[in-house]
Amino acid sequence: MRPLSLIALLLLAACTQSAASRVDERTFRIEGPPCTSCGAAPDRRLAAKVCPSGYYILDSQTHKGGPDRATDEPNDMTVWMIRCI
Repeated sequence: MRPLSLIALLLLAACTQSAASRVDERTFRIEGPPCTSCGAAPDRRLAAKVCPSGYYILDSQTHKGGPDRATDEPNDMTVWMIRCI
């Protein structure tokens, strides 16, 4: 039973990772995890970490197929462009 719960926790942790890359001085691109049940929470957490004084969402896209739409990922993925205040 313990190995099964450990595997479930690892899958859940892998589902909630977002990645941010800097576009210019105050603009960032945040790529959310390919997870349909996660919603925008991982993106919001990372945006708050990158821009502690606040941010604006410039663009928001949701699509399937990973960040470049080249993989066969069945889950939705969000991509945000944010600007720090």
